Amino acid sequence: MNGAAWAYAGYLAWLVAGLGDFVCHRRQCLAQTSGVAESTMHLLQLALLGAAVMIWLAFGPSLAALGFQVLLVCAHAAAGYVDTRIAYRTRAIPPVEQHLHSVLDMAPWIALAVLFASEGAQAWQAGWTLPARAFAVDRVQVWGLVLVPPLLLCVLPAVLEFRQAARAARARDADISSVRIPGPR
Repeated sequence: MNGAAWAYAGYLAWLVAGLGDFVCHRRQCLAQTSGVAESTMHLLQLALLGAAVMIWLAFGPSLAALGFQVLLVCAHAAAGYVDTRIAYRTRAIPPVEQHLHSVLDMAPWIALAVLFASEGAQAWQAGWTLPARAFAVDRVQVWGLVLVPPLLLCVLPAVLEFRQAARAARARDADISSVRIPGPR
């Protein structure tokens, strides 16, 4: 396997770890525990890394592109910390989920290192410009290979998780509002 094939295999392994994390959330009844708050953080983390991937797909190597990607990965790390604090207060985080979080926390940094190693010289030459990648038919295949797996393995489960958490929150709110507290007559 060449370097690109290894990088893609690592990307897919990262996505499978994300799917495993959503399976853990479902088994831990996230919708009834940390609910919408934690699920919102998952959507934010996906959006941050999705933006970093879109920058890689849409723009050629440059210091500006790498700089934006570094900022997005840093924001992802901060959101991951907040996510864990939310979960830790309200539910058990079993060892399997903790190990999956290790992968999910380190993979963006590893991806950045690979990006710096493979495109760093070109980025330095391009400077702080943000050159659009030239459109070519083979790029459509790359876009599909990069975007379809996360949509199926991570975005869809995240949206379903959020929907389930929102429903659980509405049900809790309805239960609370239906309780009558006796007052003075």
